[in-house]
Amino acid sequence: MRIASVEDDPDQADLIRKILGEAGFECESYATGAALLRALREQAFDLLVVDWQLPDTSGFELVSWVRQTSGAMPPILFLTSRTAEDDIVAGLSVGADDYMLKPIRSAELLARVRSLLRRAYPETARETDIIRRGSYCLDPRARTIALGGEPVSVSPREYELALFLFRNMGRLLSRDVVEQAVWGRSIGTGSRTIDTHMSRLRIKLALRPENGVRLTSIYSHGYRFEEADAGDGGHA
Repeated sequence: MRIASVEDDPDQADLIRKILGEAGFECESYATGAALLRALREQAFDLLVVDWQLPDTSGFELVSWVRQTSGAMPPILFLTSRTAEDDIVAGLSVGADDYMLKPIRSAELLARVRSLLRRAYPETARETDIIRRGSYCLDPRARTIALGGEPVSVSPREYELALFLFRNMGRLLSRDVVEQAVWGRSIGTGSRTIDTHMSRLRIKLALRPENGVRLTSIYSHGYRFEEADAGDGGHA
């Protein structure tokens, strides 16, 4: 799991990175909100740890921006030295999923991080489990896709891309993450390969709200594939 931590105090940043790293997580540290936002445009993280007091912005504004841009994912844990109930409620109301009071305690930080990750990415499905979402059924063993009970013909690469999308519903997926997961390498910024494959899947699988899903392109970042109500309308 990849975690991004934004903390302007170098000692605190090192401590967070050390605690998470020793627990087996990959943690990247950023000293400012602006640095984190730049990273989020190029990378995907499974969880954010956000200090509430930053030199260039507030954790409140940062969390608000992430939620407006990325939706409900990734989960966000905010760290604060403020104990007033109003401050904590404000942080949770704007979109943070949990909070932790400073000073940082190793066991508590790990407990809260693991709890958020379990809630956000439940490990209930095995790699070979059949996936049913909306009007779709994907069988990883047979490597088949059915829409409304009818089989859909896709290429091997299109199948891998579709399987990756259905296994990561609700997450904001950067182009780099898609490239590494489906192609096993970085394709390059000038390539239209991903866009072409996504366009083909939209058509072949009819990825529209009336079938229970929505595929959205996020400018300069990547894609979000999520469940949708048939009556939502709009464009997918």
